[in-house]
Amino acid sequence: MELLNGIRRATDAAGYRVELFVSVFPRLPALWKRRAMVSDQLYVGGIKVVHVVLLVGFSIGMVVSLQTGLELARIGQQDQIGTLVALSMAREMGPFITATILAAAVGSSLAAELGTMAVSEELAALEVLSIDRVSYLVMPRVVALAILCPTLTILCDTVGIVGGGFVARSQLGVGMQLYYSSAIESLQDTSSLGVPKDVYAGLFKAFVFGTVIAVISCASGIQAQGGALGVGNATRSAVRDSIILVIILNYFMTWFFYQH
Repeated sequence: MELLNGIRRATDAAGYRVELFVSVFPRLPALWKRRAMVSDQLYVGGIKVVHVVLLVGFSIGMVVSLQTGLELARIGQQDQIGTLVALSMAREMGPFITATILAAAVGSSLAAELGTMAVSEELAALEVLSIDRVSYLVMPRVVALAILCPTLTILCDTVGIVGGGFVARSQLGVGMQLYYSSAIESLQDTSSLGVPKDVYAGLFKAFVFGTVIAVISCASGIQAQGGALGVGNATRSAVRDSIILVIILNYFMTWFFYQH
């Protein structure tokens, strides 16, 4: 019985999240009217976490460069380290790292904020006042994260490649000019869109990740109940489910772009 109840709750939550995602689109024409709220969310989700993205991206670039460079050095191919770091950051590491940071830092904040409004009956008050809470609360947050995630991904990719260059020069003896030349060359596979495939594939992933994190976090917050404990549970489920779905979607999008 407990298992069935758990499955039913999970199904209801998934259904509500899909419904909330679909309901955002008809509200997009009101975006200009909500531009101040979008700006606030861009500040909260961007300026306040950009230093974390830069630090983690730089560190990951160094780790990728060191680990792959040591193996390449065994076969005398360490001059290819720039290619591997650039492709790794643009295709996978940049979007995934950025999405994970946003889920933990911003998604949890959104869930806690809307969860507090739900348990204190502020959301019910908005309905009494005939205020569309999806247009007022959800749509600006979804748009903001859909913009933020690709933007921060570009920064993460850039500092990751730079961090890899420092390691390649100091630990592997690869010249900076050779490193950056191979990194830039690896990202010049221009598609029919006029943009390198690895770049637009990574940015598309980031756009999807940002949208998913915002929808899941807002839905978890709106459905919170049971006082402070309910807010905590909503925050935890928002971060957990966001990261799980990011991992799953990452696989399918990678398959679509590189195997399809």
